[in-house]
Amino acid sequence: MRPALALALLTLLGAGRAQVRYFGKEVGALSSLQHGVRGAVYAVDSRTLYVHDFHYDGEGPAAYFYVGTGASPRSGAGAVRLRDERGGSGPLRKYSGEHLTLSLPDGKTLRDYRWFSVYCDEYEVNFGDVSIPRALEYPRPAKVAGLRGVHAVSSDPIVVVDAQTILVPNFSYDGEAPDAKFWVGRGDKPSPQGIRIPDENGKEAPLRRYDKKTIVLTLPGELTVFDIGHFAVWCEAFTVNFGHVALPRAALASVPPSLKMLGVSPQSKLNCEVLHDELAFEVRWAVAGDSIVLQLVAKLEDGEYMSFGVSGHPQHSQMVGGDPTVAWVDKATLKGFAVDYYLDAKSQCAGVSGSCPDERLAENTNSIRLLNAALVNGYSIVTYQRSLRAADHFDLPFLTNSSQPVIWAIGPLNSRDEVSYHSHFTKGDKFLEFGRPPVWNCPMPEGDEEATDAPSRGHTQHDHSHHDHADHDHSQHDHSQHNHSQKQVIKPNPVPTPAPVPKAKPWDIPSIQCYEPPDGVFYAQMGPTGGKQGYSAITGHVGWGISWYINGLLIPEINVVRGRKYTFVVEGGSDPSVPARYHPFYITNDPVGGYFHKTDEEKKGVKIYAGVRHTRGGGMTPLGVGRLCNWTPDPSGPEADEYPSFGAYQRALTLVCEEGNPGVVTWTPDKNTPNTVYYQCFTHRHLGWKINVLDECDVTEGAESRIVERLALPDDMQPADSVQ
Repeated sequence: MRPALALALLTLLGAGRAQVRYFGKEVGALSSLQHGVRGAVYAVDSRTLYVHDFHYDGEGPAAYFYVGTGASPRSGAGAVRLRDERGGSGPLRKYSGEHLTLSLPDGKTLRDYRWFSVYCDEYEVNFGDVSIPRALEYPRPAKVAGLRGVHAVSSDPIVVVDAQTILVPNFSYDGEAPDAKFWVGRGDKPSPQGIRIPDENGKEAPLRRYDKKTIVLTLPGELTVFDIGHFAVWCEAFTVNFGHVALPRAALASVPPSLKMLGVSPQSKLNCEVLHDELAFEVRWAVAGDSIVLQLVAKLEDGEYMSFGVSGHPQHSQMVGGDPTVAWVDKATLKGFAVDYYLDAKSQCAGVSGSCPDERLAENTNSIRLLNAALVNGYSIVTYQRSLRAADHFDLPFLTNSSQPVIWAIGPLNSRDEVSYHSHFTKGDKFLEFGRPPVWNCPMPEGDEEATDAPSRGHTQHDHSHHDHADHDHSQHDHSQHNHSQKQVIKPNPVPTPAPVPKAKPWDIPSIQCYEPPDGVFYAQMGPTGGKQGYSAITGHVGWGISWYINGLLIPEINVVRGRKYTFVVEGGSDPSVPARYHPFYITNDPVGGYFHKTDEEKKGVKIYAGVRHTRGGGMTPLGVGRLCNWTPDPSGPEADEYPSFGAYQRALTLVCEEGNPGVVTWTPDKNTPNTVYYQCFTHRHLGWKINVLDECDVTEGAESRIVERLALPDDMQPADSVQ
């Protein structure tokens, strides 16, 4: 904190109420009946109790915290045991003037209970209790006006989530001013006597452009909303007010205290698990009433996504049938995305099949609410919220009463910003218990040296303690607020930063020359994309795990001659009900492919030269349909990137064919055929590559001396038999 800012902050604190300790709405003092029990009980919000200066000698054999619906603890009616302040479920230990934060069971509020007690189960004795008034007005977030001003400054009504957290929904600012800052101060209008507050990423640099972005801001140090009278966008260098809102003290009198004010260590209230150590991929979460807030953090390359969700099988981790969220941050615009997906198959989305966003399958089925996104020191951080229950038939529930298998993946986005083949994914079974007491199983921060660089991992949980069923809009805002305050506790140090992935040099895969094969017969089968040196390096864009192999070669360029007839023996799958295993072959002027699922606009200008039959109704039926043959790598062998050449990789592949007959596509290029066309898949994008169409073929150039590594095909794949 700069000296000038510290001085201004001290000035505000000296004139405000920060010296008055605020713990929420006072419920009352615990009665001191047995074992030295005493303490003052406060309602932090609808679901959270705070016990200040709690004492208990620890001598009771089986004492627990309880709440109940009956007239008193002695009646035992509707008694519910609470976990202790650490999330433990065992008997209470000794306490000597400690301060505790306790959460009610999911789906319950303080209005559901009539008393809070320290109660001994073994002897059925009440050690101390306090009544909870039926008309208790517990703290809750407050809405004030929205921003309106110059430089396109605007927002929806601002939410004061707690005494130190401000949520600004749909904030816009054109970014054109030289020194705009978020600003607070005394009085109802901004002035040079106010202080700047860090942006949602913990920075105090001039504000960049915002376009309807929901952001969360945290007041610095011990400053609270009780010490200020306005919030503004203020040009510090030129002392110009771009837009502000007053923060009426009466409206904010009963907002919840922040966790920091309660002395709660933020990381003690949030779960974290490492999913992939090399890429620092972590999932963090907190259960908040009937919803769950999750945060994904990973070291991603530009154009990559990270995904996490519930397995498609109840007993083990299975991609197919799974319900993941796919998240990423666009490094050019810094815009974040969190998209609800359903995995019908392992293939990329084609029409309504494959790995598709729910919204592609049916309208209004995206169950994910993006709360915040940031790019911090190369780490993509995306925070989102969804219901614990399945919101529609594409969703799966998050369980809070048992562990369940999960799935995750990291991979490249395709040209439609949808998932492509994932290079890193769940191997084996991975189980998580979402309803467990909070446990941080991720690398801990080294200290506060770079405290302003990353969002707080504890603040998502603050959401948890401030979920308010009586004000659902506010409770949802609660969930988003804490991702970027107390910056010292989210940065995933000391996880080593992986080296950037260099642009790979493509394998040298020989083209199929115009004089080979002599009979003009090509075999089109499926196979893997070959890692970083394969499909993506050859074509310059990502694949999704499979691609065409022609005569045993990975997407070779094919050279053909006008006027000559060619035959393609196609073995890419014949069952359209399983899209991931159905790849009709066709030849087109379109370098992308996937004609079947293109829009009418996308189909304009696309020509098909072979592989389809036109129907009377104006549609097309693919002809290049046959049994499925896959060039399959050894699952126990090295990764594709470890092979020095395609030839070495090729020798490690085995052709595995299903029963059935191949399809046949014949084609004779003519004078109207362009010089470059493409062999593609009719139902999926980006599986094929180029065909060079020549006027004549010079068979003398290297025809006899050129050595081409050819694969031995199975007996039932020999040319005459297959074509027949």
